[in-house]
Amino acid sequence: MVNMIIAEKIIFSIIAFYLFIIMFFKMIKKNNTIYIVVLLMQAIGIAVNFIEIIFSLNINIFIKILIYLISIIIPLAIIIMEMKGKSLEEKLKLLIIKIALKCNNTKYAKKVLIELISKYPKSYNAHKLLAEVYEKEGGMRKAIDEYVIAVDLNKKDYDSYYKISFLLNELDKKEDAKVMLQNLLSKKPEYLKATILLGDICCDLEQYKEALNVYSNGLRYSPNDYDLLYNMGIVYTMLNDFQNAKMCYEEAAIINSLLYKAYYNIAQINLFSNDLDEAEQYFTRTLEDKELEADAYYNLGKIYMLRGDYENAVKFVNLAIQLDNNYIKIATNETMFIPILSKFNIPIIDEEDIEKKEISLTPKEQKAKEHLENTYNVVDMLNMAKTRVARKEKQKDEQEKDLGGREK
Repeated sequence: MVNMIIAEKIIFSIIAFYLFIIMFFKMIKKNNTIYIVVLLMQAIGIAVNFIEIIFSLNINIFIKILIYLISIIIPLAIIIMEMKGKSLEEKLKLLIIKIALKCNNTKYAKKVLIELISKYPKSYNAHKLLAEVYEKEGGMRKAIDEYVIAVDLNKKDYDSYYKISFLLNELDKKEDAKVMLQNLLSKKPEYLKATILLGDICCDLEQYKEALNVYSNGLRYSPNDYDLLYNMGIVYTMLNDFQNAKMCYEEAAIINSLLYKAYYNIAQINLFSNDLDEAEQYFTRTLEDKELEADAYYNLGKIYMLRGDYENAVKFVNLAIQLDNNYIKIATNETMFIPILSKFNIPIIDEEDIEKKEISLTPKEQKAKEHLENTYNVVDMLNMAKTRVARKEKQKDEQEKDLGGREK
């Protein structure tokens, strides 16, 4: 048993010393002092092992494991890593950079990254980290350049591919971003963020049929994603396909019960479709969203006006005005409210003092909202025109009957 322990210690010493020599020559050949740390660790492990042999000591098992780790396992791992073309210096500096970034020391991290890239121009991780630093600083063009190099070094880095597209879109280079996203989705069609961004860009370019195809393809891979369904609802809205728009909004709202924007759009469709009961139901749900609360109250006022319930119409319009001063002008210009105009609680405010409501809707959401409101106005005008025509025809018929009666 004793002989086995001695043999184990001798074998350890030979292997550890051999690895020490290799690391020493690596340091000289590469002229890199970063190996000194490894050599010091090895030296400590070898020294402890010799002391154990000379003085016949029984070292604690945890110390024994530590000695093996610093004298054999770590040096061996470094040798294997470098045989695969990876650099110890690169790995250690990347670790230091990540620590610096976690400590929000961006300036130091950027300095070390630039130095590292100048020495290792094909370091994928360094280019990607530098791109993230530039992006954080607001240097979008420099970030794009670094992300492009990262993608060239790692063709499967789909996240960097997406980042390039995102930043191009931020720089208003929508067509370039669109091409990038189409290429990305041809390689990774299930990439949900890329699908949504490409659909958004198509909407911004008013290419709604193309956007519909993008979202539809995305649903093949994410059938229960409420964002895709909601966005499809917006696209169908802009294409005046209100039946499909309503279906998409309803499906999105089933998945995400807090999607009040979908409730509001459903209510708007019901309103100009003259389904007042359902419109009221959805506008009432929308009241839970502080951003859409004033809009919902105002439309509830319209519903009660159409029903001839002037008391509730006044109540809801006044609530809308109370929440959003912009509804002072809107309500007073709405012809349907003429019979109850005198009952509105309109404070005396200069037009310049009317607060502009902060809107967090995306451009495509705002377009869809305005489109639904405009559609309601058009339908309302058509209904009024039809009413006037019907009234005139009725008057004409009555005049003819009256004239015929006189002739008799």
